[in-house]
Amino acid sequence: ELRAVVSGAGAAGVAIAKILVESGIGDVAVTDRKGVVHAGRDDLNPVKRELASYTNKAGRTGSLESALDGADVFIGVSGGTVPESAVATMAKGAFIFAMANPTPEIHPDIARTYASVVATGRSDFPNQINNVLAFPGIFAGALQVRASAITEGMKLAAADALAAVVADELSAE
Repeated sequence: ELRAVVSGAGAAGVAIAKILVESGIGDVAVTDRKGVVHAGRDDLNPVKRELASYTNKAGRTGSLESALDGADVFIGVSGGTVPESAVATMAKGAFIFAMANPTPEIHPDIARTYASVVATGRSDFPNQINNVLAFPGIFAGALQVRASAITEGMKLAAADALAAVVADELSAE
């Protein structure tokens, strides 16, 4: 039932949207510089056309700011800045993962005002999220089983395994 908004339709945003959809998130809207990626846009490259085919089930159009209205999750991999007024429209208890470096799309101090869980891509802020933290384990596992590809299912299995490790320690911090 969750609704997520991904800011950034580059390699990271596409990969994140793909795993969110695969994991069963209710709806994922991805935005680029021109707004929400949707099938009705005539300026999409082939990757974004494919992205539009499996995301944005609600058929949203418009800006990142309008997409955030009522959203449960924000994932930023764009390097842009999200105005506080847009953050304030997110669902109560939202999750904000503003991962752009060196400046997160939403500063953690602002994000904490509106969200229950806040993380960035920086090690000098609490709750760092960075893909480099997962790569060694994912590659080691793939090499051990002689996998020829890393699938969405493998990524989800890795996420489940990590969640199980921290289950008793899980907190907003």
